[in-house]
Amino acid sequence: METTTNKNAATLVHLSALTQYFIPFGNFIFPIIIWSSTKKDSEFNDSHGRQAINFQLSLFLYSVLLAIIAIPILLYTVFSNISFSDIVNDSVSIESDFSVEKLTGIALVAVMAVILFTVMKVAEFFLIIYASVKAAYGEYYQYPITINFIKARPSEPTITDESASGEQEPTVSAEPIE
Repeated sequence: METTTNKNAATLVHLSALTQYFIPFGNFIFPIIIWSSTKKDSEFNDSHGRQAINFQLSLFLYSVLLAIIAIPILLYTVFSNISFSDIVNDSVSIESDFSVEKLTGIALVAVMAVILFTVMKVAEFFLIIYASVKAAYGEYYQYPITINFIKARPSEPTITDESASGEQEPTVSAEPIE
C-alpha cells in the first residue's frame, strides 16, 4: 500500500508533463526534477517517474520522425510547382501555381503527418490525465507505444568473499547481502 505522499508525488510527475503548454520543454524538465527528488522514496515513485519521462521522450522521437518525413515532402511538393525564375521575378500566383491539379498525392503524406501529429498530441493529453488518476489511486501504469529509454535499475552489485582462508579473490554478486 502506497502512502498518500507517494501517490501525490507520482501524480505530480505525470501532471507536470502538461507544463509543455506553458514552458518550452517543461514536459521534460519538471518530470525529471520531481522524479529525481522522489525516486529514492519508493519503487512506486521510481516506476511512475520512469514511465512519464520515457513517454515524453518517445513522443518527442515520434514527432521528430514525422517532421523528418513530412517537411521535405511538403517542400518538394510546393517548390516543384514553382520555378526559380518565378520566385526571383516575384511572379508567383497562388491561384495558378497551387491549384489542386498541381498538388500531387505525395502532399497527402505531409497532410497525414500533420493529422497524425495532432492525434498524437490529443492522445498524449488524455493519457497523461489517465496515468495521473491511476497514480492517485496507487496503481502502477504503463503508457502505450513507449520506448524504455530509462530502464529499471538492477539491484546494486555487492562484493562477497567466498573463502575465509583468503585463497580466492572476492567475487561480485548481484544478490543483496542479508
